[in-house]
Amino acid sequence: MKLYSIGQSLAPCEPGGTPAGPLLLLLSSEEVAQLPDPLAAQPVLRHIPLARDARVCKAEVHRDYLCGTVTTPRQAKDGGRIAFGYLITAGRLVLCDDTGAVQSLVRRMVKEKTSPQGSIGRFCYEFLELLLAKDLHHLEELEDQLARLEERVLGGSLEGLNSQLTELNREAMRWMRFYTQLDDMVCEFQENENNFFSDAEQLLFRLLEKRLGRLLDETKLLREYYVQVREMYQSEIGLQQNQIMKILTIVTTVFMPLSLLAGWYGMNFTGMPELSWQYGYPAVITAGVLIVLVCLWWIKKKKFW
Repeated sequence: MKLYSIGQSLAPCEPGGTPAGPLLLLLSSEEVAQLPDPLAAQPVLRHIPLARDARVCKAEVHRDYLCGTVTTPRQAKDGGRIAFGYLITAGRLVLCDDTGAVQSLVRRMVKEKTSPQGSIGRFCYEFLELLLAKDLHHLEELEDQLARLEERVLGGSLEGLNSQLTELNREAMRWMRFYTQLDDMVCEFQENENNFFSDAEQLLFRLLEKRLGRLLDETKLLREYYVQVREMYQSEIGLQQNQIMKILTIVTTVFMPLSLLAGWYGMNFTGMPELSWQYGYPAVITAGVLIVLVCLWWIKKKKFW
């Protein structure tokens, strides 16, 4: 458990101390049920959603508190997704995190001397801004991956491409879902039904909402780019299949007259003079070669090959 004072700057509290003013409490899912006094004297703090139960980004408004969960597509160091629960009251902000990602972001805010100005709403804004800081760069990386796959499609190298395109599509869908849900959550903050946030803090949430809208637009463009690359991939697959069918058609066209010739002289009628002719066998071979050459010349002339 970590306790921080939200003043003009974010500062860790000494063990056993209970400073005045807004407080930030970091807990794990196991620690939520073991809140020490005097924090346990506030039963509302026990309503914080657990990080291990977080599946979506949401905000739930209650009479005395605002709570919810945040789940991002990013992975923590342990390989799991970064997810945490939160609970906001008039003077407390509790974050429940099992991955250590929230603790890392808070330490970074302390190191960079982020100024929440004694305001929980401003801290939430700064925290979410830091959470989204590298998202645009990550979306650009996904776009670069799609560009490389597009070059492979244009070069005709399609092996293993379908699985890579599918994985990129899933990744883009996860980010689109994340921004949509987080935008709804920030809108809930902006409505301020509990009057926890000032007008200035609501303005900050409005700015955050606009940023989320821009990130969502970038993700939609990424999805459109994926659809374009997928269509190119399907077209290239169709072209390769057409080329295979073209080769099979040419082979069939060349050998069909030879099949007719073999079937004709394979009837073994007693009245066929070629069967007893001394030069019958070389004549059939010569006829077969001439037929193949004529068929190839005709195919080349018609530009089928």
